[in-house]
Amino acid sequence: MSEKVVVIYSGGMDSFTVLHKAVQAGHEVYALSFNYGQRHVKELKVAESVCASLGINHKVVDISAINQLLAGSSLTDDIDVPEGHYEEESMKSTVVPNRNMILLSLAVGYAVSIQANKVFYGAHSGDHAIYPDCRPEFVRKMDDVCRIANYEEIAIVSPYLNESKIEILRDGLAMGLDYGQTWTCYNGREKACGKCGACQERLEAFSLNNAHDPLSYE
Repeated sequence: MSEKVVVIYSGGMDSFTVLHKAVQAGHEVYALSFNYGQRHVKELKVAESVCASLGINHKVVDISAINQLLAGSSLTDDIDVPEGHYEEESMKSTVVPNRNMILLSLAVGYAVSIQANKVFYGAHSGDHAIYPDCRPEFVRKMDDVCRIANYEEIAIVSPYLNESKIEILRDGLAMGLDYGQTWTCYNGREKACGKCGACQERLEAFSLNNAHDPLSYE
């Protein structure tokens, strides 16, 4: 009997790869996406399309009301999205306060309710410099607390925690994944901007894998 798991699925490259990794491992996957008041929902539409094509149970949950508590991020406030590489100091403006702890907590509650025993999410080493809630120490402690927070023990799994987006893409390409089915750009326009930190990191990953990015750029 296949193991039932929850995958936090944003519609971006990393969670897209994690989703397929869980599917290919033979898990019974329940995908969970969140509208937390981000600048656009284009990636959520992409996530819906992918899950429909794979026949995966998928919930998109509107938690945008929490936005009134989470001020100060360029991803949720009326603040310009910075351009440039992730390691630049300006990219700290894209941090959404406590985002992953909130999303993981909700996903764990969902896992308990459907009798799943793991929650997957796509933290990776490229996020460590900017996002505290993607660092190994955070993931370890969340795993510890989520194993004791309910009668049921739920594990937090980050398959690419110590790998870069370059390595994630390499793994996904080896799986034959179509990254035209993902959305990375912080801006929700018709084409990706190619200038924000998310686009820059994505383009770098494709370049270093000697691969063509199927998305169209402005």
